[in-house]
Amino acid sequence: MHKSGFVNIVGNPNVGKSTLMNVLVGEKLSIITSKSQTTRHRIMGIVNGEDYQIVYSDTPGVLKPNYKLQESMLNFSTGALKDADVLLYVTDTVETIDKNIDFIEKVRKSQIPTLLVINKIDLTTPEMLEILVEKWQKFLPDAHIFPASALNKFNLENIFKEIINTLPEGEPYYPKDTLTDKPLRFFASEIIREKILLYYQKEIPYSCEVVIEEYQEGAQMDRIRAIIYVARDSQKGIIIGHKGTMLKKVGTAARKDLEIFLAKKVFLETYVKVNENWRDNDKSLRRYGYSE
Repeated sequence: MHKSGFVNIVGNPNVGKSTLMNVLVGEKLSIITSKSQTTRHRIMGIVNGEDYQIVYSDTPGVLKPNYKLQESMLNFSTGALKDADVLLYVTDTVETIDKNIDFIEKVRKSQIPTLLVINKIDLTTPEMLEILVEKWQKFLPDAHIFPASALNKFNLENIFKEIINTLPEGEPYYPKDTLTDKPLRFFASEIIREKILLYYQKEIPYSCEVVIEEYQEGAQMDRIRAIIYVARDSQKGIIIGHKGTMLKKVGTAARKDLEIFLAKKVFLETYVKVNENWRDNDKSLRRYGYSE
């Protein structure tokens, strides 16, 4: 008997969805920062065993859109409620149940088997956790609740066992040696974007998009040319920094992570260009992979 299915990870921003996904998959596929809206795309990670295939999907945090890019991000999250065999709804010990209540109502009405993961339990007390579990149990009575710490890998084995139990029988959807549905170009752009999120403040990271203009694979070294697009001309100088220092910092950090990810040397070139108000431009969003 072989089991296979789609396990979609949903929830509000900053609850640890990407950390959970990376630990469950065993690879860093989703970038992680302390900033909300770090995940912009729906990212698949595939875990294979002799008698199972789990296709995990990390999704953007649920938010109320302020521009078209965020509308597309929300579509990735709501779309995950339609094609899931199992839902992993991730919350944490800080947020309240009524945050983005409309989305949780959709989860409740979806009739998809749901595992509710209360993440970051190391940040609370056993007494407070017990109260939180009771509240969630009343709100989602059919969900299986798992207090967990993705960062400390606590209780993830039980979550994995429950996923296997819940998956339907079926043949694998992907060849057994497949790790993800995304190409190397995607991960290269995400690793660079992660550094932008880490090194710049306020609106700057949210106004940037990274496009891999050229990717040449080699036996010993991959050569990558990346364009960082900003939404306004005034942001270009901030990204580059005085005498190019900030852009060099981003490039060096990204290259080091890419070399770990690819297990080979990387030659990385980064450039900055302006694409005025790209976050509200349908043509640009399609080009960057955010809409149909």
